[in-house]
Amino acid sequence: MKTEVQEFIKSKRFAVVGVSRDPKKFGNAIYKELKSRGYEVYGVHSSADEIAGEKCYTSLSALRGHVDAAILCTKPEKVEPLLKDAADAGIHNVWLQQGAESKGAIEAGKNLGLNLVAGKCILMYAGPVKSFHAFHRSVVKLFGSY
Repeated sequence: MKTEVQEFIKSKRFAVVGVSRDPKKFGNAIYKELKSRGYEVYGVHSSADEIAGEKCYTSLSALRGHVDAAILCTKPEKVEPLLKDAADAGIHNVWLQQGAESKGAIEAGKNLGLNLVAGKCILMYAGPVKSFHAFHRSVVKLFGSY
């Protein structure tokens, strides 16, 4: 397992940026699944105080001191300012969920000194890994890109 992933999954308190009023969005699935796995999870949405009865925060800065890591489930064009917000809030571990990454974002994260994971699904690494994520993780291990 890559060092960036190992460092990230030591975290137990996550901010999920990209929770949505649309329950079908992947940010919501990650939020719910990590909570079911026993993690302390906070939703971040730029214009919502609450989603599905759960309190939301408008920025990563609002969570300063409350989280160890941030998972970004947004469109790539929204990521670079979020990386700056994470760095300013003292959040060193940032996961760019598949679909959120871009070359510019990866470069920006490195320039900010963040521990950045990109191009992987958090649900394959944050234990306990269950269901099809466990199967997918086994396949990835087998082919060496774990």
